[in-house]
Amino acid sequence: MRAFSELLDTLVTTHSRNAKLALLTNYFLTAPDPDRGWVLAALTDGLPIKFPLRRVLGDLMRDKIDPVLYKLSRDYVGDTAETVALLWPDNAAQFQADGGDAPSVATVVEAVRSSPPAALSRAVGTFLDALDARGRWALLKLLGGTPRVGVSARLAKTAIADMSGHDVSEIEEIWHALDPPYLDLFAWLTAKGPRPDPRGKPVFRPLMLANPIDDAGWASLRPEDVAAEWKWDGIRVQIAAAGDDVRIFSRTGDDISPAFPDMRSAFLGRRVVADGELLVVRDGAVAPFNDLQQRLNRKSVTPKMLREHPAHVRLYDILFDGDEDLRALSYTDRRQRLISWQAAHAPPCSDISELVPFTHFAELEKHWAGARDAGIEGLMLKRTASPYLAGRPKGHWYKWKRAALTLDCVLMYAQRGSGKRSSFYSDYTFGVWRTETDGSRELVPVGKAYSGFTDAELKELDKFIRANTTESYGPVRAVTPSLVLEVAFDAVQTSTRHKSGVAMRFPRIHRIRWDKPAAEADTLQSAIALIPKMPTGNE
Repeated sequence: MRAFSELLDTLVTTHSRNAKLALLTNYFLTAPDPDRGWVLAALTDGLPIKFPLRRVLGDLMRDKIDPVLYKLSRDYVGDTAETVALLWPDNAAQFQADGGDAPSVATVVEAVRSSPPAALSRAVGTFLDALDARGRWALLKLLGGTPRVGVSARLAKTAIADMSGHDVSEIEEIWHALDPPYLDLFAWLTAKGPRPDPRGKPVFRPLMLANPIDDAGWASLRPEDVAAEWKWDGIRVQIAAAGDDVRIFSRTGDDISPAFPDMRSAFLGRRVVADGELLVVRDGAVAPFNDLQQRLNRKSVTPKMLREHPAHVRLYDILFDGDEDLRALSYTDRRQRLISWQAAHAPPCSDISELVPFTHFAELEKHWAGARDAGIEGLMLKRTASPYLAGRPKGHWYKWKRAALTLDCVLMYAQRGSGKRSSFYSDYTFGVWRTETDGSRELVPVGKAYSGFTDAELKELDKFIRANTTESYGPVRAVTPSLVLEVAFDAVQTSTRHKSGVAMRFPRIHRIRWDKPAAEADTLQSAIALIPKMPTGNE
């Protein structure tokens, strides 16, 4: 546990990606099995343990500190693991003097996995007693499932690839055929065992991604060498079907299958790996992204949810047809194979994304200009000779997204951030003006953002919020409606969760308008006017 706590403590204060990668690589090289496997699981898909950690910690802390003071401390620090680690009595020296020893990562995981619910509090309390403050913090980060130390799953996989001289795409190719603590994986990486065999299992294959189109990209393209497709406003997915087992993966390789049992059923019995866009489609019409959002990040869905938000996949590409790997074929050949496969199998709730016909790029630009009105993100430009390559290779696929929209909004609420931002008000809720029937105006929220500003601007915003607070609700402050934020976003959609009835998609702070009076910010009518029309079919 000591090596793991040192790793986490160093990672959280290290900002360089390469420095983080070096720390991870060294840890995975030197840590024993199965500790390193459990740590890899924690940094990627999460540990295979589920228990109410927050409730357990609340029960434990009731005997250590007044509950009100504990809640206030948690709100101020902004992180439960750090709060408990600092407040817990330092018993490590006495614990060791009594013959105890600091637990290993594997000891902690196995104890929590095997403990009955009634014994969880006692088990966690014993581990907290055995560790110093840094060890307690690392323990709780481990058990919390998401350490949040600036390490993505991709970076962790890159580290184990680097320690062994393999490419990270080789790790991705077999990842979903493996289980923690990955003993067979580390045996292969250290040349002590064979490469794990993913055949016959629905595993994720790294997606091919596009680069934004720029002047150099346009200069390198000829219309006759390019196919154009709509860039649909859903989420990119990969469907891996291996007979009776079907998985739906996000673009980063996360298994989102539990939220889409209807899609799994549609591909049941097939053997294919296909690339596409997950949408909600009703009567041939693509619903706004907000409708799809109702299905995301759910462990299960109700019959009503399945009925009211029917999932649909619009297929872009085919990677495997049965056991045949098609990725080395050209885009043109793969598309023909996709069309043939779809015709032969015709899974419900699926179709193929149609090509956008054009002869000259000027003609294509007219299609692109109408994308926003059609509720589409933009266009994809793909070289017809391109094989399917993992990652974001240059010169093959380009994305031509519609330009971002902006509105001038008024800051309404601010909330403390987490991690290194826990001392700053960095999460901002903003609104626009709605005119009431009596002619008065009221601010109604349309979005929340926590990005788009520099560290220097964050300090200025934090100072403004503290000086202009009107009310406090735990970590949230209401502020005087006097600061205008120019907010950039991808789209506006209807929303029952917002008092305004609308919400922005992917909002970020574009500029801080210290110069603009709040009364001159935009109106709800301006926001509603940006809601796109609903496209139908494959138009």
